[in-house]
Amino acid sequence: MLELRHLRTLIALRDAGSLVEAAERVHLTQSALSHQIKDLEERLGNPLFLRKTRPVEFTRAGQRLLALAEQVLPQVRMAERDLARLAGTEHGRLHMAIECHSCFQWLMPTIDRFRDHWPEIEVDIPSGHNFDPLPALAREQLDLVITADPQPLPGVHYEPLFRYQNLLAVAKQHRLAECAWVAPEALSEETLITYPVEHSRLDIFSRFLAPAGIAPREVRTAELTVMMMQLVASGRGVCALPNWALTEYLERDYVRGVALGEHGTWNTLLAAIREESRDQPWMVDFLRTARDTSFAVLNGVKPAQEAL
Repeated sequence: MLELRHLRTLIALRDAGSLVEAAERVHLTQSALSHQIKDLEERLGNPLFLRKTRPVEFTRAGQRLLALAEQVLPQVRMAERDLARLAGTEHGRLHMAIECHSCFQWLMPTIDRFRDHWPEIEVDIPSGHNFDPLPALAREQLDLVITADPQPLPGVHYEPLFRYQNLLAVAKQHRLAECAWVAPEALSEETLITYPVEHSRLDIFSRFLAPAGIAPREVRTAELTVMMMQLVASGRGVCALPNWALTEYLERDYVRGVALGEHGTWNTLLAAIREESRDQPWMVDFLRTARDTSFAVLNGVKPAQEAL
């Protein structure tokens, strides 16, 4: 009567706070998710949460099932890992590169958790590469690349991790600080602060400015996010970053965040891997851990769409 999918659904509902976002996380339509929960409630003879509350407020029955889910689901996942080891698939190498300067906020706890469960897998982030990570992945010099800029390469598979919104960070006294959103033209007279990478690999150019034929007055680079924020806060320019990378500075009232475009500018962060590693249990577990960790530690991210 009670299935693992029900427990996963309740966890998703608790973490997401709404039926709409929970449905995205478990890859169901909102209608299908509502039907699943209603069917379970009828079987159990108890409502599991109060309707029309946000965040979702669970009943005593719902809280009891959540407690069960927190106990059972980690045990199931551990058993799956143990079975993979018994099948002799525990050895492997996971050398990765990150084309995302602000990814370490969620990637490092992901790696820590993965190492706890897969100590036999060699995990490393090699430094000093003087080649493009994605072609290096195809040549088997790397095993995984975190990127938001996929390239069509033979034998390379892109697994979506999560969607994120880019925001424009401006000083609190900036003329755009009180705007709900900005058009590309608003940046034509601004100094844009970016990481020192090719413009074509930055969302602010590829997804916002370039399609509109707009260029900023000046581009200034900084290696670290905290340096970018100091420049922005002191009125020396503006910068565009993923919403999760700005959370700390927005909460501290250090800068203001403004949407890029009326409907926002969204992108998907991807894990690029080789086709032959897609079914490796430890790779499947790493990707799952990455998703779980990102939703646990990042604000404003959404479930990604199907694999590319």
